[in-house]
Amino acid sequence: MWQAVQGHGNPFRALPWRLYCGAVMTQVIVVNGGSSSGKSGIVRCLQAVLPDPWLALGTDALVEAMPASMQASDGGIEFAPDGEVTVGPEFRTLEAAWIEGVAAMARAGAWVIVDEVFLGGAYSQQRWQKALGELQVLWVGVRCDAAVAAGREVARGDRTIGMAASQAEVVHQGVAYGLEVDTTHTEAMECARTIAAHVK
Repeated sequence: MWQAVQGHGNPFRALPWRLYCGAVMTQVIVVNGGSSSGKSGIVRCLQAVLPDPWLALGTDALVEAMPASMQASDGGIEFAPDGEVTVGPEFRTLEAAWIEGVAAMARAGAWVIVDEVFLGGAYSQQRWQKALGELQVLWVGVRCDAAVAAGREVARGDRTIGMAASQAEVVHQGVAYGLEVDTTHTEAMECARTIAAHVK
């Protein structure tokens, strides 16, 4: 299932067997969008429509994996009453390790969908680009009208009110995508099928 392929750097680097017509197939799908934009629903639908088994890894899972004390310290992650999210150095350290870990899983042969919120816009994407390196990545932007996302936020009842509106545009600033979808009037399954059609 593995074969050595000559490439940049180490000519004996082992890459996954997923070679098709001389091109490496998509190994990672990074889905970026604001809170309540519909990313998680799209990711679940993607797992259902893609022919191969894809792992779904999201920033919410990272936060949940951290100790509760990380949400009560300046070094961790804080959710302000108005929905603003701020992160400290301890969070950044763990997040950096998590990003490298996700990249390592993809290099080991797993197909990975990343459910992300680029709070730092272009800077957040650059951190992922550095970690993913030579891997074949499809960058997907999930947009949603701020008012619609805010309405979903209220209906969900498990998010800080104001987070959806504050993140709707900022997470896309300066970010380069291979594909964008808009969930304002489009269902998650239709968006997933659109994305799947762009997966090599």
